[in-house]
Amino acid sequence: MDTQSLQAFLAVADCQSFSRAADKLHLTQPAISKRIAVLEEQVGVRLFDRINRRIALTEAGHLLRPRARHILLAVDDSRRALANLSGKVGGRLSMATSHHIGLHRLPPLLRRYTQRHPEVQLGLEFLDSEQAYQGVLDGRLEIAVVTLSPEPHERLDVVPIWVDRMCFVCAADHPLHRAASLTLGELCQHASVLPGPLTFTRTLLRRRFESEGLRLTASMSTNYLETLKMMCRVGLGWSMLPESMISQDLVELDVATPPLYRPLGYLVHHDRTLSNAARCMIEALEQACDLGADYRATFTDQDITP
Repeated sequence: MDTQSLQAFLAVADCQSFSRAADKLHLTQPAISKRIAVLEEQVGVRLFDRINRRIALTEAGHLLRPRARHILLAVDDSRRALANLSGKVGGRLSMATSHHIGLHRLPPLLRRYTQRHPEVQLGLEFLDSEQAYQGVLDGRLEIAVVTLSPEPHERLDVVPIWVDRMCFVCAADHPLHRAASLTLGELCQHASVLPGPLTFTRTLLRRRFESEGLRLTASMSTNYLETLKMMCRVGLGWSMLPESMISQDLVELDVATPPLYRPLGYLVHHDRTLSNAARCMIEALEQACDLGADYRATFTDQDITP
């Protein structure tokens, strides 16, 4: 059972298509089909049903899928461990970040990193923080630099690096601007544009409202903070944005609630052997940290008040 056949099997299973799997692995479709045929011959069972051009895993395919992923992760882990012995910093670093952090936090750090380690092939993906978490859990990503989850995860090492003070904001000509002070209940009576319901940022905000017995609903939502800023700026509703994103055409609202903070940082799988490239990236992130030692030592899954 060779690793190339397992890679082809997982690609077809993930893409549910031989042609898309071929594109993903930069191979021809006949080459993918041949590798699947070889694997099916080796294991002695059919792994895919092919019905009306649709691809579906058989029961055997479902059984093999997590085991194949585990085998490939173990092989990659062994390769990294052996490569680390040389002390060289090179190879591919699979890394993800959120759009907001990629735009506002990482550029100077990435510039210094690539200058210091030109042999590293940086495979940088822009993903929602929640998707990046899953990528690290699955082993597809070696490191993610994202908004940190309000909930801890036993299989991940999560380290805060920065913190965003989140602000309630509205357009300069919005009716809420005229209010001297507001309650969370009063905000609920007005249209809002907020991060998507499954995002970590929305979870922090929802918990704040729930702590006062309020149900938070959004008139519109998107996972991109720059888009939220635009929607808020043109008067579609109030929103919550990092303090660093407030511009002259937005106004911070005085809301009677304690400050709300969200942690940003990196995460890695604690069972994974990190490459030298990943270790150097972590070192660069640690050097960029603007949090005090006391903050990091007391980091919890609750709302954060430094």
